[in-house]
Amino acid sequence: MAGAMAVLMVLLAAIATGAFANDPDMLQDVCVADHTPGILVNGFACKNISTISPLDFFFKGISQPGQITNTILGSKVTSANVQDIPGLNTLGISMARADFAPYGLNPPHIHPRATEMLFVLEGELYVGFITTSNKLISKVVKAGEVFVFPRGLVHFQKNMSKHPAAVLAAFNSQLPGTQQFAAALFTSDPPVPNDVLAKAFNTDQHSVEKIRAGLTPKM
Repeated sequence: MAGAMAVLMVLLAAIATGAFANDPDMLQDVCVADHTPGILVNGFACKNISTISPLDFFFKGISQPGQITNTILGSKVTSANVQDIPGLNTLGISMARADFAPYGLNPPHIHPRATEMLFVLEGELYVGFITTSNKLISKVVKAGEVFVFPRGLVHFQKNMSKHPAAVLAAFNSQLPGTQQFAAALFTSDPPVPNDVLAKAFNTDQHSVEKIRAGLTPKM
């Protein structure tokens, strides 16, 4: 009887351990298994500490406005993540700066790995996110004010005036990732089939082609 109880306790402990175990958060889009011997990491391997320098923790790329070259959207995002600042690796934070031309738009997108806190440097923006029940949470945010976009939810920012605007964004991930919906659907490689998009948007394939052409960079 005592032996049976001991086995039962071991099984219960094993089940409980499995119930509370979970994979770590992803730090990249995919991690395809390499079955050859080597280092397996979810993120980036580490430098030898003897080789690090202050430049690994420094970045001046968001000190000045980004050059807005997309005249259709009228916005430019400059990231400051682990790809720009190696010292951010494993720290779970990063930043970005977004600059807006008059009436410029940062189109609907998601950050699959981070919540975003937006601080308006200058101007005012109409910002919003959409919940999974399709409720729009939106507000006009002015210089010195803050707005939060929850992780993984669709959100956007629109300059509401004839003057330039700029924001700083903070993320709780070293590499938040960004996926713009229009670009993802209409400029993927290989492309999403026209009939799939036409059915999804309740339109025709000719309209899909027009949208695709409008989003494809001109050579």
